[in-house]
Amino acid sequence: MFALRPALGLAILRVVVGIVFTMHGYQKFFQMGISGVAGFFGSLGIPLASVAAPAVATIELVGGILVIVGFQHRIAAALQMCVVLGAIFFAKLSGGFFAPSGYELELTLAAAAACIALAGGGAYTLEEMRKKG
Repeated sequence: MFALRPALGLAILRVVVGIVFTMHGYQKFFQMGISGVAGFFGSLGIPLASVAAPAVATIELVGGILVIVGFQHRIAAALQMCVVLGAIFFAKLSGGFFAPSGYELELTLAAAAACIALAGGGAYTLEEMRKKG
């Protein structure tokens, strides 16, 4: 009855995932502060926490915006997948599967980011618009 529109489905996924990552990056930069994030990362045993904190925050904030608009979104999504896999490994794995301590959200975000990295961003990307015009 309804025609399948995978490009539209990917676009919806891309925008929502991009918003989630953008908001987490915003939180790290403007609410927690990079030094606070570095301290938190250090308490989790993340190596080079003072380097990892701004890198993760940038991947989330800038990468999230790139994913939303669909520019270099495959690369940004692949990096975001790595970030959340790191969060699972360093912070969430010991908490079991279910939220709030578990890794279910991070696993879902990793899978969604992998989908965007592998399948593309679907319809209405900046890259698609640039090719047409």
